[in-house]
Amino acid sequence: MGHVYFVRHGQTIWNVENKICGATDIALTEKGHQQAIELGKEILRQGIKADEILYSPLIRAADTAKHISEITGIPARVESRLVEQNFGKYESTPRNGKEFQEAKKQFVSGYEGGESMLHLAQRIYNLLDEIRAESDGKTYILVAHNGIARVVNSYFHEMTNEEYAGFGVKNCEILRYDFV
Repeated sequence: MGHVYFVRHGQTIWNVENKICGATDIALTEKGHQQAIELGKEILRQGIKADEILYSPLIRAADTAKHISEITGIPARVESRLVEQNFGKYESTPRNGKEFQEAKKQFVSGYEGGESMLHLAQRIYNLLDEIRAESDGKTYILVAHNGIARVVNSYFHEMTNEEYAGFGVKNCEILRYDFV
């Protein structure tokens, strides 16, 4: 069967400030743009082949995907289901805040105005199921966010709640997942 690659967007100012970005549309820093350009070059160096890049509509992921597309020649299009989880009242708060760390373990909670982990998993699992069923041997690069990375990882690997809550991907890191 096929496989997908997952890429987390480049660095943002809120990443530097250790703030939760969530669904807030935060732009890349200059370093974030450079990370995306370097990742595009690395994809070429490694000989990674993909038919299409699907990316979150948030500017940090969109700009990352566009840099990769320009360098690799892989066509890119927005996929609205890849938008980051809305963390409600926790957006712009410290990522390592004790209250947020506990809230992340509550999969049904909507973070007072946000989106629950279960709703997030539903939309990402549906997307991955569609890719798996309709890929016809196609390979995709998904460019999105750390919250999306957790869900994608849980789709392919058995995880405990603690492993799920603690899972993270570095800015412009690329991971490969194989459908079985």
